[in-house]
Amino acid sequence: MIGQSLEHTRRMVLATSAAGLGFVALTSAAPSASPAKPRSHASFEKLKQISAGDLSIGYAEAGLADGPTVILMHGWPYDIHSFVDVAPVLATAGFRVIVPYFRGYGSTRFLSDQTMRNGEHAALAVDTIALMDALKIDQAILAGFDWGARTANIVAAFWPERCKAMVSVSGYLIGGPSSNRDPLPPEAELQWWYQFYFATDRGELGYKKYTRDFAKLIWQLASPKWRFDQATFDRSAAAFDNPDHVGIVITGYRWRLGLVPSESKYEDLARRIATGPTIGVPTITLEGDANGAPHPEPSAYSRKFTGKYLHRLVTGGVGHNLPQEAPMDFARAVIDADRMSKAS
Repeated sequence: MIGQSLEHTRRMVLATSAAGLGFVALTSAAPSASPAKPRSHASFEKLKQISAGDLSIGYAEAGLADGPTVILMHGWPYDIHSFVDVAPVLATAGFRVIVPYFRGYGSTRFLSDQTMRNGEHAALAVDTIALMDALKIDQAILAGFDWGARTANIVAAFWPERCKAMVSVSGYLIGGPSSNRDPLPPEAELQWWYQFYFATDRGELGYKKYTRDFAKLIWQLASPKWRFDQATFDRSAAAFDNPDHVGIVITGYRWRLGLVPSESKYEDLARRIATGPTIGVPTITLEGDANGAPHPEPSAYSRKFTGKYLHRLVTGGVGHNLPQEAPMDFARAVIDADRMSKAS
């Protein structure tokens, strides 16, 4: 789907397949540099649209239609291009790769003007199940970072029969208003400055007026050693022109602080999310050694994974947008998580 030379592809797949596996709850460092760095791809080819639940979801697809499915899920403020170099590696390795735009991004649109523009965690998880149903995907490997990792966590916890295995950057991210109620030490609170900004009318107006400037600042703070160029940023920033983007982001962060209630149709799932459920599907968690965004230490969440589990630290100045900064390490984790599931 994304053009590259045959020999280049062969080197990537061989490098990706070389990683060893451990099937117990332990920590192992991934190689500090990928054996073969994929060529940067300008974009995905033609995108697709499908009606799923409340949405018409835009998504990229690569690989064989009958291969094992992996769904790659982006974060905020990023988009599907976080996986533009991951997708061809996985497609060549035999996977069917689905890369959807979340609600409020890119070509994804609400089917009804009457639907609440809601960014709470339960909504994104339900969107993912709706997408799988629409595409007739019974089970998939879920892999993501930031909002995408959190969404994968929730699906794995509450729909384990739909999640074959999971790759989650920054580990266990399930939480909600109750877990965010207690104040943190000042230094930790400072890291969440944008969450408090979004809680105000000024913050909502500011994000609407300066969306791209705001997103670029987050990219720089969250990945302080990532030297992305303007073209790379602009390619993703186009996804923020979605008419629902600001509303989804603002409600998402206000919900986390308990400033807006759960939408009625998500109340039951939101209550269950608040219990902090364990996750039993085979899981690999990843962390970049230069992640400038707020994130928990692996020791704080390892017990949340009760199935086969492995943690990897990706070194070399890798920040928050791990799949785009270290695509080979992310692709290798997906392939290895698939192997873990087969060894059950």
